[in-house]
Amino acid sequence: MQIAIVVYPGFTALDVIGPYEVLGRLPGAEVVFVAESAGLVTNDLGSLSIDVVKHLDEVPAPDVVLVGGGPGQAEQMTDGALHAWLRAVDRSATWMTSVCTGSLVLAAAGVLSGRRATTHWGALDQLSAFGVVPTPGRVVIDGPYATGAGVSAGIDMALTLAGRICGDDVAQAVQLLIEYAPQPPYDAGSRETASERVVDTLFTVFGPDPVQEND
Repeated sequence: MQIAIVVYPGFTALDVIGPYEVLGRLPGAEVVFVAESAGLVTNDLGSLSIDVVKHLDEVPAPDVVLVGGGPGQAEQMTDGALHAWLRAVDRSATWMTSVCTGSLVLAAAGVLSGRRATTHWGALDQLSAFGVVPTPGRVVIDGPYATGAGVSAGIDMALTLAGRICGDDVAQAVQLLIEYAPQPPYDAGSRETASERVVDTLFTVFGPDPVQEND
């Protein structure tokens, strides 16, 4: 089973590394990071790079595709090589998946047309412009399309996908292996639970469009 994880300049690390830690541990999994050009691709904070050894044309038929989000997503919305590749692999892939604003890239490529999908809460309403049904939720599955909400939700999406691919026992074994038992010190991890004071702090510290600038 080949799992292709798409990266581009300005990606958010946890969007792709979280699912990598889960999906890369499944029996028979081969994970490959892909990009329009092979070489180092730097994340949104500028301090972490992934050495991509395959460009898109070298991975013509992956079984699972994952697109993460990040501020660099804005530069991936124009039709081009990445969109063409996503449409091509969509014809044969078992699963097309995304984390955070990666679903906007899938949507812009036309892959999610007519489907239900989620993304970061701050970008959810943008999906409808591409003929996608915005659906709040940490993980949304519609047929062979699995989308995760913001950043950390990628782990939940990957575990859900692991259960669909290898069964619940294997998925739970991976969860145990990575000791994924979150107990956050604050209850501010969603727009519904965060206080208005926290929301105001978010916009003050990270700017008027924190999803685009600090996804």
